[in-house]
Amino acid sequence: MIPLLPVNIRLAIRSLNRNRLRTFLTMLGIIIGVAAVLTMVALGTGARTSIQSEVGAAGTNLVFVKAGNYTRGGESVGIVAGRGAARTLVPADVDAIATTVKDIRQISPSLSQRTFIANGEARAFARVQGIGAGFAAAYAWDLKPGRMLSETEVAGPAEAVIGRSLADKLFGEGRDPVGKTLRVRDVAYTVVGVTAGDAEDHKDVLFVPWKSLQRSLGVEHLDGIVVVAERAGETSKIAADIATLLRKRHGIVEQQSGGTQQPLGYLAQTRGAGNVPDDFSVETQAAQALTKGLYTPAAAFALANLPQLDEVTLTEMADTLDRSSDTMTALLAGIAGISLIVGGIGIMNIMLVSVTERTREIGLRMATGARAGDVALQFLIEAMTLSIVGGFVGLILGLLSSRLVGWSLGWPTSVSGAAMMVSIGIAAAVGLVFGSYPAKRAANLDPIVALRVE
Repeated sequence: MIPLLPVNIRLAIRSLNRNRLRTFLTMLGIIIGVAAVLTMVALGTGARTSIQSEVGAAGTNLVFVKAGNYTRGGESVGIVAGRGAARTLVPADVDAIATTVKDIRQISPSLSQRTFIANGEARAFARVQGIGAGFAAAYAWDLKPGRMLSETEVAGPAEAVIGRSLADKLFGEGRDPVGKTLRVRDVAYTVVGVTAGDAEDHKDVLFVPWKSLQRSLGVEHLDGIVVVAERAGETSKIAADIATLLRKRHGIVEQQSGGTQQPLGYLAQTRGAGNVPDDFSVETQAAQALTKGLYTPAAAFALANLPQLDEVTLTEMADTLDRSSDTMTALLAGIAGISLIVGGIGIMNIMLVSVTERTREIGLRMATGARAGDVALQFLIEAMTLSIVGGFVGLILGLLSSRLVGWSLGWPTSVSGAAMMVSIGIAAAVGLVFGSYPAKRAANLDPIVALRVE
């Protein structure tokens, strides 16, 4: 391969190979600079991904469907009182929503029951919640230790995921419950994971497959459905589409009358078909958070004056993430600039030393016909070879260190191909810029004076 390289590149490699230790020490600045930048970029990407996941876990992209529909004090804002409990929400509704409503990322049935949970002699009265596989994604569960429930039912004891606080009560403080067996209503469950999530008191709940809990309770209905939207700004539209679909499936239509209908308030429009109340309720978590603790008239006033709450929330989230990303980009750029400038100064320093050491060689080349441009090109290629080779070594070191640091911190890390190409390009540019002055100085030497140097 070497004979195929241009003459100047072969000369540069030969020259740099004469003093390998000095060459390595010169490249060290570029190696560390590129490796540090790639590691920071990988960790920055992972941090942004984690932030986006946490924002999603905060509930801005969640829609809750609950069986039954009763709004306390709803008469004052034109809401017809509905049934406080209903058994009309069924698994077929989940399938219909998943196949009909657009822009849904995940969906999970939900069924809940407070009962005794036993581990040998240890017993606790807590909530058992039947869920689907999409529930973990809805709340961005961090299962440590263990894993999520299987997509399909397994033979033998059903699987369960337990909250950390409940696990401490039943198995002892800090002990690993994975692989242990619990009993709920004479049904055995094998613990496969522990969630540290605090959303809606998840730490005190035992999560089991919803089908297993249905069989245990002897019921066919569901208590609710958790829907995860692709984008937070779509939750209001998804909620409206779900309400329309369920009204059609449950046969809920407005009763026509000869009298003039009174205009309905905001909550009334979202709780039924005109004067007929729904047997379910649909609510985005953004709206749920806004109206938490408010009496119905106040909640109706708040929602009526902010009907596109999720879009406002999405805009604020996007602005926050953009500002964070800009700040991180500026920080990375500063670190990259300082690291690479230090590496470039090291290259320039060694190349100036090389010009001084090889003054007689330069004089001989010029005396035998080499032009000033040939001498300058040789030293420029040597400088760029130093920086490019250092860039490749730094690239490999950066990828390895980013994986190691990401693994130790538990962050996802990724470096795009474009980022790797840019890093090599910047390394080459550093060699070009900082090698220009030593190359110019070598080209400007007087051959006669250079030949006199011992």
